[in-house]
Amino acid sequence: MKKIEAIIRKTRFDAVKEALLKSDIEWFSYSDVRGIGKARQERIYRGVVYDTSSIERIQINIVIRDINVWKAVKAIEKSAYTGEVGDGRIFIFTIDDAYSIRTGEHGDKTLYTK
Repeated sequence: MKKIEAIIRKTRFDAVKEALLKSDIEWFSYSDVRGIGKARQERIYRGVVYDTSSIERIQINIVIRDINVWKAVKAIEKSAYTGEVGDGRIFIFTIDDAYSIRTGEHGDKTLYTK
């Protein structure tokens, strides 16, 4: 099992979500995150431009079977791409085991409900 953690632009979230669903990746969690990076966002308030060093992004977390990692990564890459600085990052971690609280099962079979 692997955990995919992707940090993407907020504006690309709907496209990434649709790409994952089309790739049969039906479960993932996401949250709003902030970070510091090369990309900068400017905000204008009453005609004054403010440079914000804190960049708003979406973090997507997917725990997935090894055989599905490549298609999930490709779906995120293609749908999150704009070609500009700040498109995001994808990280892949190894998961040793998973346990279902309800059934007591463990391993990759816990990733799907019955």
